[in-house]
Formats: sequence, C-alpha cells, structure tokens
Amino acid sequence: MRSRRGVLWALISVVILALIGGGAVAVALQIDSSEELPPGIPPQPAAIAVNPQINPVPPNAPEPTPAGVRQAIEEAVTDPALGEFTGEISDALTGQQLWSDSPTEPRVPASNAKILTAAAALLDLPHDQRITTTVVAGPGGQVILKGAGDPTLSAQPTGADTFYTRAPRIADLAAQIRKAGIDVTSVAVDTSAYTGPSMESTWDDGDIAGGDIAPIESLMADGARIEPLDEYSPRVADPAIIAGESLAAALGVDAPVTEQTVPTGGQVIAQVQSAPLVTRVNDMMRFSDNVLAETLSVELSTAQGGPASLAGGVAAIESSLSRHGFDMSAVTLRDASGLSYANRVPAGVLDTLMGAAAGPSQPLMRSLLDGLPVAGGTGTLTDRFDPDTNPGAGWVRAKTGTLTGVSSLTGIVQTIDGRVLAFALMSGGTSPADARPALDDVAGALRECGCR
Repeated sequence: MRSRRGVLWALISVVILALIGGGAVAVALQIDSSEELPPGIPPQPAAIAVNPQINPVPPNAPEPTPAGVRQAIEEAVTDPALGEFTGEISDALTGQQLWSDSPTEPRVPASNAKILTAAAALLDLPHDQRITTTVVAGPGGQVILKGAGDPTLSAQPTGADTFYTRAPRIADLAAQIRKAGIDVTSVAVDTSAYTGPSMESTWDDGDIAGGDIAPIESLMADGARIEPLDEYSPRVADPAIIAGESLAAALGVDAPVTEQTVPTGGQVIAQVQSAPLVTRVNDMMRFSDNVLAETLSVELSTAQGGPASLAGGVAAIESSLSRHGFDMSAVTLRDASGLSYANRVPAGVLDTLMGAAAGPSQPLMRSLLDGLPVAGGTGTLTDRFDPDTNPGAGWVRAKTGTLTGVSSLTGIVQTIDGRVLAFALMSGGTSPADARPALDDVAGALRECGCR
C-alpha cells in the first residue's frame, strides 16, 4: 500500500453482483486494517487483507429510478474537472438505463478498452485454456525456445515471486532440458507464432522505456520488464532475445542467442504452460497490463481462425462482441490495450458490457468482475477513493483508464439500498490528476444513492 493512503479502517466491504438463475449473490471483499497510532504521529502505510466472502444481495432491494440517480450525482457531474464529460449509469439487474450524458458519443477510452478485450476473451475462449511454451532440440546441441504468445513466462528463479499469477518459469524449462541429458551448446528463439508488426503504428516508441508497452512478440518473459517484479518497469526492446538469454543463463551457456525456426518434426524436450485464461484476464484487468491485453487478443484471433497479429486481435474483439449482440457500430479499435489515442468507444458500450457481466444475460462474462480493482484497496484504485472522504471506498470496483488528457472509470457499485449499479464515466480535455478525483466522486455518490 502506498504512503498517501494511510490507515484503512476496519470492515470496508466491496460487493460484486452475480446473478444466477434470477437470484442475486454478492461477493464481499473485506479490507481490514485496524491498528491505531498515538496522537500526533503520521499514519504509516498499512497492508490490507482482502478476504472474499459470499453474501446475499437483498432480494427486495428497492428498484432505482432515473430521478433518484440524477439527484444523487447532480452536484458531482457538474465538477469542471470532468472537462468534456460523457457517461451512462444502469441497473445491473434489469439493464435499465438510469442516467446518461452523450452515451453514444465515441470517446478515447484509454485502458477501459481492456473491458472489451476481457469480455470477448471470456465469451469465446475456454476459461481453462492455457498457452504452452516449448523447447525443441536443434542441430549440434542447440535448443530452440519457441513462444506461443505467453508473456507471463518468467525468468524468476524457482521459489522466487513472479509478477503474474501462477506464471510458468524458464527455470523449469532448464530443469527439463538437463533431465533430458542434452549437452547444450547454444540457445535460439522462435517467434514465428506471431505475424505482422510488433508495435501498433499509433503507439509511441518512447512508451517502451516508459514501461507502458513492449514490442509484442510470441516469446516474452515477465511481460518484457527489465525489473520483473516492478509493475511500472521499463520494458526491453527485444523481448524474445532477452527471454532466450535467460534460458541460456539458466543452462550456463555463453553462446549468443540467435533467431531460428524449429525444424519440422523437431523433438520437444521441455514445455511449460501458462495459468488458465481466466487468471490471465484477471491479471490484465487488475494491473491494467497492456502487453497481456495485446497477447490475449491475438490468442482470441487465432482461436477464431484469424491471423496471429495485433490487427487480427482487434478484429477478433470486434467480431466476437458483435456476434454476442453488443452494438459495435460506433466503436473503433486500433489496439486491445487502450494505449492508442485512435481508439473510440462510447460510454454506453462500456456500461452495457459491465452490466452484462454483473447481470443475468452473460454468465460467461462474470469473471470479468473478479479482476476489477477495489476502490481504495487493490490494483489501479489502491491510491484512490480516500475512505475518509469518499463513501465509495471499498464498495466500488472499477476499471481505470488514463492517458494524457483522458480519464475513464467503468465498473459497479452497490447502493446503500442493496442494489447494484453499473456505470461508465469518461472525461477528456483536463488533467488526469484533476479528473480522476472528480470521477471518483461521481462513483462514490452512487454508493450513498437510495436512488428511488
């Protein structure tokens, strides 16, 4: 937890709606940090324990009304810090639109584009699907590390922490190679599983050193981070070669790593598998991981018989969501992560997707909620929603989105009456430092909304 947050007081509950067969069930996350400090001593950052619990959403929770929602947020939505503001709020149970402001206007979504990526992947891919990274025997003692699109592969040694959840390890590949009894002379890498450019044309190459993105190759380690446990670490410009060098180091091989294609019928001597799809989607949402978003979209494309490319991934997202009945007519995607300023998504689309995940219509999307950061507690909302001033702390779960001049927030919140609302809020033209608290105020106002 970062220093600005101070101490989070006991029992802040977060509720996620899950509707099964018409019944409502809530997953409550309790954030407990109750240690008191002597007067006059600044609060010290405190760790938080997030404990999932299953609690019922009141079956007789009053149905919210448009007038009630409007009254609850009327002051918050006039904050000048919101700039060019659009949004939509709906009842997750019924799907009824309760409030909107230009909800069909296409806007730059920033990382809220990941909601589309997550939804499409969960709708069309098996939730237990894994990606296999292999090592194939080459000529003369060479081993070829072949990527298949898993950036969670980790160079961390056995027993050490990894950034991604249940990440496969290069150390395990090295152990299998040694067990096979091969006298390794060199390591090569095969990135042929992906085609097309590794960087979308609208991305800024400076974002590699900035830690926002890396060239998207089919072989990467730790999301191409230079510091494998640092979420915001600068990325490497040649992910596959660096991954190969990590394998070479684990094997004690000094020869330079080269690029090769595995021979037809080559013998697989080692392999590791990624965590299941649903785990990778959750990591992508919780950390707003751009690299993972792009590789998930390519995984979706290849499953649909499309190209294993960034452009193929974008096309697969749009095709998948359209096929499942979501209106994509006003959506323009250039990437799956939201890094491009050329992306356009209306607030109404984001709200509809979030409502579908929380409501009864799309049970396959339910896992999308698991990866949403908790207001004031986890992920990209750790340092937002001060519990002393914002009633949404612990009750809002939402995906953030931030680019220069762009801020967005899409998620769910349970009102004091026990009803769950979905919302999508999009701000443009002001500093994110100003817009983010203003967006949080709108979402927090919904928590205290009886909305009747």
